[in-house]
Amino acid sequence: MNNAFSRRRLLTTSSAGVALGCSWLRTLAAHAEEQKQTPPKSCILLWMTGGPSHIDTFDLKPDAPANIRGEFQPIDTSVPGIQISEHFPKLSQRMRHAAVIRSMTTPESDHRLASYHVRTGYQQRAGGLSFPALGAIASAELGRAEFALPNYVVIGAGPRGGTTSGFLGQRHQPLYVRDAVRGVEYVDALANDERFDRQLGLLRKLEDSFFARYQAPASQAHAIAIDDSVRLMRAPELSAFDLSRDKSHDAYGQTSFGQGCLLARRLVEAEVPFIEVNMREADWDTHQQNFPRTKALSLEVDTALAALLDDLEDRRLLDRTLVVWMGEFGRTPQITSGGGRNHHPKAWSLLLIGGDIRGGQVVGKTDRTATEVVERPVPIVDFLATVCKLLGIDHTKENRPPGVDRPVRIVDKDETPIVELLS
Repeated sequence: MNNAFSRRRLLTTSSAGVALGCSWLRTLAAHAEEQKQTPPKSCILLWMTGGPSHIDTFDLKPDAPANIRGEFQPIDTSVPGIQISEHFPKLSQRMRHAAVIRSMTTPESDHRLASYHVRTGYQQRAGGLSFPALGAIASAELGRAEFALPNYVVIGAGPRGGTTSGFLGQRHQPLYVRDAVRGVEYVDALANDERFDRQLGLLRKLEDSFFARYQAPASQAHAIAIDDSVRLMRAPELSAFDLSRDKSHDAYGQTSFGQGCLLARRLVEAEVPFIEVNMREADWDTHQQNFPRTKALSLEVDTALAALLDDLEDRRLLDRTLVVWMGEFGRTPQITSGGGRNHHPKAWSLLLIGGDIRGGQVVGKTDRTATEVVERPVPIVDFLATVCKLLGIDHTKENRPPGVDRPVRIVDKDETPIVELLS
């Protein structure tokens, strides 16, 4: 009897288990399908090379002394209580999507070192470890290995400090597009060149032979770069780089930066995780003639950024696309004898827009001359941890660089994400 009871219990339990298992599998399948239909997140970094003046853009001080406040007037925005420079009239009407961080504070005042620090979260040391840029981290954590397009793209000419994949290796190295308008023409020409095909075949034979003999990591990295480049040339997704037929072509402005923003939007549509647009030709390093230069630069950004935000919103992409406007530091409140401002990393501003943030707010505060942070200082680790959270990246994850006997976190320790920005 006990054996019979045991068999009945076994059969009953097994049947229930099968039913439960089927139910669980259906739930799991439904969840997988839902996840599959959820578009991946992307980030567009609008990089203002040279370090824009915070006191002349997003942290104006109209009551400061004349030798500090400068020539520009603040204007109201669509969010009561938030004012920005008069030279961002279009952005001012879209501030509900944006958050201004007015309390960035960083240690480096040298362009190269500061650019490296704010892009990677680590300070550069001679002979030290090469750390990956935020774009390379996004490529590693959000990118798809089988994706035809690069997972990390840098658009525009200019210095490359801090934009590399560092110890993450060649697979996450960015594609550099110096000219947003002409880049696709060059790639198309190579992709359809028979002579290129022959040279490529010969190069691959030489690469294979060299690697088989020496097993050199540099040779393997070179082969990966060649394969990725050729895959891109032959991919139908390459059409994302062709701006000529885009109806929004003129709205962004006929500048290299404006067209770079247009290309960035197209790459977001193609599901590229991270795109940087480098505003190099219009340099923000305004040691001289700060006011005419900053006015022209601000208006150029205003046109392109407004068009970018409108396009992303119209295409229902803004909630999943984080747009970051920033440079490597701010500029001194004191105006120089040449009408300029010098480097100032102690207190500066940046913008976060879209990406499902809580927009329409200001984080942090500087004193009456925009010299010192007096409320909610934001070091770079706090900023990067916040960006990672918004993109769905675990910023506490540890990487193991080759040849290094210690783990390296994506974002260094002692970070405090900006919770007021997180939905």
